[in-house]
This record gives sequence, structure tokens and C-alpha cells, in this order.
Amino acid sequence: MELEVVNEWAKSAEGCFARGDMNSMRACGRQLLEEVPESPEGLALVAEASVYLQDFETAEEYLQKFWELPSQKSVSTANLRGLLAAAVFFGARYELDRALSAYEQLFSRYQDGIKKGLSSRQRFILGQAGWSELDRQLVMRGYSFYADTCLLAGETEKAAEAAFMVSSMLEDRAAAASYFSKGLFLSNYRSADAQSLAAKHAQYGQMYPEQLGFPHDANTKNKPHALRIGYISPDFRLHAAAYFFTALLKDGNHGEFTVYGYSTGREDHVTQRFKKMADRWRDVHGRTPQEIAKLIHDDRIDILVDLSGHSQNSCLPVMACRPAPVQVSGIGYINTTGLPAVDFFLTDECCMPKGERNSGFMEQPLRLPHCHLCYRPETMRDLRSQGHNAPGMERGYITFGSFNSFAKVTDAMLVQWRNILQAVPDSRLVIKCKICSVPSGQEIVRQRFRRLGGDAERLELRPFTPDYLTQYNDIDIILDTAPYNGGLTTCDALYMGVPVITLRGKTHGSRYGASILTAAGLPELVANSPREYVAKAVQLATNGIMLNKLHRDLPEMMRNSRLMDGKAYMQDLEAAYKKIWQHYCSGSLLPIK
Repeated sequence: MELEVVNEWAKSAEGCFARGDMNSMRACGRQLLEEVPESPEGLALVAEASVYLQDFETAEEYLQKFWELPSQKSVSTANLRGLLAAAVFFGARYELDRALSAYEQLFSRYQDGIKKGLSSRQRFILGQAGWSELDRQLVMRGYSFYADTCLLAGETEKAAEAAFMVSSMLEDRAAAASYFSKGLFLSNYRSADAQSLAAKHAQYGQMYPEQLGFPHDANTKNKPHALRIGYISPDFRLHAAAYFFTALLKDGNHGEFTVYGYSTGREDHVTQRFKKMADRWRDVHGRTPQEIAKLIHDDRIDILVDLSGHSQNSCLPVMACRPAPVQVSGIGYINTTGLPAVDFFLTDECCMPKGERNSGFMEQPLRLPHCHLCYRPETMRDLRSQGHNAPGMERGYITFGSFNSFAKVTDAMLVQWRNILQAVPDSRLVIKCKICSVPSGQEIVRQRFRRLGGDAERLELRPFTPDYLTQYNDIDIILDTAPYNGGLTTCDALYMGVPVITLRGKTHGSRYGASILTAAGLPELVANSPREYVAKAVQLATNGIMLNKLHRDLPEMMRNSRLMDGKAYMQDLEAAYKKIWQHYCSGSLLPIK
């Protein structure tokens, strides 16, 4: 009878969680404790719900009561929800190391229970509600939160594994595909075998086997008309990817092309600016992929361009419906989509040179002769930088910097940064990102650097702040990350007058930096090996004349470069659109030369 009461209130609490009603979730825990005093599930329920309500004092009180129970003294007998409550409590307090440890104890406890095959009665004696569907939901929620905590802590391999685990535990295909997509995105942060990663992406494509697509009228495709280009994204708003969207909507030939924007995300003031640039605008936030696809088909879009890839709130489920006869993906994601319904991937000669084997991509490359990105920050914010002397010339020491997410910083990259600091006397390195916003995150960064032989005293760890652009004025040289290069951070640094040293890799995503610097007129800052990366950083740091010249000249160089020339960029892109449309009209989407 007692087990039934526990299960009943636990299930009710889960229903409240699913509705986002955390007050009622906590009330379920309190009611359970009324009927079953000192119930581990009841104490854990109140603690977990209190975390979601940001009532940390109550959460800590009930967690303390939970751990004082004799049955909860050992992790091997601990209640699953209690372990989850502890993990989310530490995570909400940004005690990252303790949160990660609690999540890992939760997963270990769950797996041990499965291996032991405990009966329901045995589990109840141990204080468990049972290794039931409810337990599976709790553990699945734990893996979801764990992925985000690992990402913040820079443990991207674990983050990707957790996302894939959630996907495998979900029965709903759309939800499973969403978490699998998240796992794919996180997999790009570290070096991985191209073929195995390609297979993972192809596995995503297999999650949409029943999407037969919409019929496209072959009799009208050859009739002369302004090509209808549709751009779809959740990020037509204040977002890093949106810095590269202005040229797409504004700078093209609106006589030969009709531009449609399909916004699947929430709107803000930046969205209002984008709306005025497109010929037609569709706010489709909240609609199902099938509903959005039907609208695109009814708009008779000729070429649909996905700008999200496997980034958050991906539009790929829409692309899987094949609403347009020709479909392209690019800009928002650095790797293949894995979807058979996507015909082309937008790239350039630097990121994917002609003649080089297109390893890992299911799509045909749609190569532009120059960078496939066009940086236009004026739509996002008022920005006008002026050249100035390098700050190190007055300070007497060089300050290197990295403003990329720490998730992009591999141990191999930390070793290169260590070598650079050792070769440049009195130099220091500013690392500015979210992980540095909390003490536990700063300690993770310092410990990793020390473990690799670095002097943590030469690191300056700055929290993420909205005014990060002005802080480029403190930096002499930005050090790019690899194999996941910076995109917007590199463009911002150059625009603010700070040179960037990048390491060109062997994959599309590891050549973003090289493409951006080449388009900006700075190919000499591109290194082709880790040793050359260190050498270029050291050489620039010790050449005060050149460093000063770059700081003075870079803002104007950027404004006059191909990287910011929206008209030239769109001429290249629209020529590519015409070519792939002609191939489609000829009855073939064979490789484009």
C-alpha cells in the first residue's frame, strides 16, 4: 500500500513537471510526506521542485533531511530522485564539479539497479519507487541536464554522449531526433574520425524515413520567373549566426530573385529589421514542421536555404519534408546535415577546396570563390570601430586573448597556448567566456592549464558580459581555437582592430578561421600546423611595428574587404543559385563543377 502511495504522488509530480507547474510539483512532495513521513521520494521531490523554483534554502533543507535517512547514507542504496535533486541543486548553484559528480552517481545507481535485477519489493525496502518508467524518465532528465552542465564545463565528449543517450531513451521520434541532433552538434567540438561522424549524421537522416515530400510541378520549372529563394532559421534575432544574414535578405538582386524569410524562432528588435529586408516574411514560430513545409510549398519556393543545421531549434525537420525542389544548408552549422533531402551544402574554396575529397558530407558542395560568410554587424548593433595602437606597446607586455566558448578549447590547444606564453616573456592570456563567470568554472580552467604544464598565474579569467566588444581594446592578439574555429568572435576581433592567429585543419569547420582571414586580406595569419601556429603568434607578439600597424589599419581593412562586401557576396551566391537551378531544370542534380 505504501509503495502505491509513493508511486501515485511521484507520477502526479511528474505530470506537474511536464506542465511546468513547479509549485504543484512541490505540493505533491509535501502531500506524500504527510501520508508517508520521511519518505525519501517525498523529501527528494520537495528538494527538486524547490531548485526549479529557485528556492535554494528549502532545497538545501530537504536535501539535508534526505541524506540523514539511514537508507540514503550510501549511493548504492540512494533514491534516484534524491541523486537527481542533488545534481540539479549543485548545477543551479554553478558548483560544476559537484554537479557532475552527482549526475554520474545517479547514472551509476540506475545502471547498478538494472544489472542486479532487483524486484519491486527489494527496491521499495531500499527506499525506491521502483525501476519503472518513472525512474527512466528521471534518469533521462538527468542526462539532459548533464549534457548542458558538461558543455559549460568544457567536457564536450561527455555532453555529446549524454545527448545521444537521451535520444536512445525517448520513444517519440521527433524528440529523439532533436536530442540526436544536439549530440551531433556537440560532436564537432573535438577532433573526430570524419567517417564515423558522417555515419552518425547519416543515422539522423534515417530518423525521417517516411517523409515523402511534396509534389513539384515539373511543367512550370522551365518557365521564366524570378527565382523564389526561401531562407529558414530560428535565429532571425539577436544571435551569433544572424550577423551573417543581412546580405542574404538585403543585398541581392531583388529583380531576378524574390526573397522569402521563414522565422521559426521568437522575435525581437533585430527580427523587425530583418522583416523590412525580405520581399516576403513569414512568422512561423510555434507551427509544426509539416505546417511550415506546407506553407513553403504553397509559396512555391524554388530554392530553400536552411541556416540552422544541427544548431539549437533546428529547421532540419522542415527540410526533411522536402517542401522545395532544391534545398541547401549552410552558415549556421559547420558539418553535413545527414539528410538525403538536402541537396547542397554552402561552402567556399578555402573551407572545401576543389579537387579535395568531400569527406563526410552527404550534400554536394556549393562552393563560393570567396568566403561563404558575409559579416554585416550593423543590423545587429551600432558599431563603428577606429584603429589604435596595440595596448601592449604602452603596457610593456603582450596580452593574448580568447573570447570563444571554452567548450571549443581542447587540451591540444591549451598546450599551444602554454607554449606561446612561455616563448613571450611577461605575456598573459585573457580567457573570457561563460565558464569564467563562476568560481567553480574558473577553477576548472586553471586546473586543466596546470595539468598541461601551464602557469595559471598568467591567465586572466573574465566572465561573459554583453559589452565584450569593448574588451577587445585590452587585447593585443586573439588566439583562435581548433578544430572548432571561431566564426563571429573572429570577425568581431578583426573589426575591433585585433589580429587573430588561426590554425587551419583538415575539416570544413576547422577552416572557418582561414576562410575569414583570407577574405579579410590577412592570409599571413593562418597557420598550417600547431608548430606554425605558435611561431606566428610569437613572431607577431615580438614585432611591435607590425602589431601596431595591424591595430591601426584593421577596422578600415575590414570595412573594405570581401568579408563585408554584401553586394559582391550576393553576386557570387546568386550565380551559384542560378547554376543549381539550371541543373535541376535539366533534370539532374549531379555534382556542380
